[in-house]
Amino acid sequence: MLARAREFLAKKDVPDARLEAELLVAHALGLDRLHLCLALDRPIDDTELARGREFLVRRSKREPTAYILGAREFYGRRFAVSAAVLIPRPETELVVDHARAFAHALATPPKVGDFGTGSGCLATTLALELAGASVWAVDVSPAALAVARANAERLGANVTFLEGDAPSALGAAAGGKLDVLVSNPPYVGRDERDALAAEVRDHEPELALFAPEGDPDHWLRRLVGDARELVAPGGALFVELGHRQSAAALALSRAAGLDARVHPDLARIPRVLEARVPRG
Repeated sequence: MLARAREFLAKKDVPDARLEAELLVAHALGLDRLHLCLALDRPIDDTELARGREFLVRRSKREPTAYILGAREFYGRRFAVSAAVLIPRPETELVVDHARAFAHALATPPKVGDFGTGSGCLATTLALELAGASVWAVDVSPAALAVARANAERLGANVTFLEGDAPSALGAAAGGKLDVLVSNPPYVGRDERDALAAEVRDHEPELALFAPEGDPDHWLRRLVGDARELVAPGGALFVELGHRQSAAALALSRAAGLDARVHPDLARIPRVLEARVPRG
């Protein structure tokens, strides 16, 4: 079955056909990749065969593997995903890295907000990484919130999830200003649509992917503009950026009186805005 799966995906021009075949066949058999290698000679029943074929056909139509598997690793933890949420990406872990380092230097456990939580990967990870933190997370999508709540519950994270379409919902829920505000907002411009992989363009939720009104800086402008209202003096905002946003991020932050810098990812692409609210 594994050899035929590799051949099928390769003929369909699916990238990394060998790895993809191993993941999908293992999932069909209820195994992980390691145990798949140890079970290549075991009989496969009709149900497993049908399930494997279904997964391979779905992948050949460019449905993301994470949606077929129903999960994606993020910061060393397994997060459930569905077509209602953006698939967590490695570069988003940098938001956690910088927010976590900042929060660890604070004198007291932080109040943390996550705007546009999606799968809940940022909020849940920060709740687990920051001892004593109080964490609130907002999303406009009820379906996404259901996924996020399930992830937090399964991983044992204490996060309060709220339905809302504005960053201000976080301040209202927290009953005061936050110490850390994180966000991975929609920032892909409509002019970039055709350049996206089919897996992204045709399957991930448009609401979580594409910027409102075709303006990649829409949520960046909103978050930076609201920072002084939402974040306490001495606190900070951390926002994932698209590859064309770093100049705007710095200009908007400085115009708002924030101390700002942009952190690059491993590919040296400017990726995370850190904007601190000055004390006093």
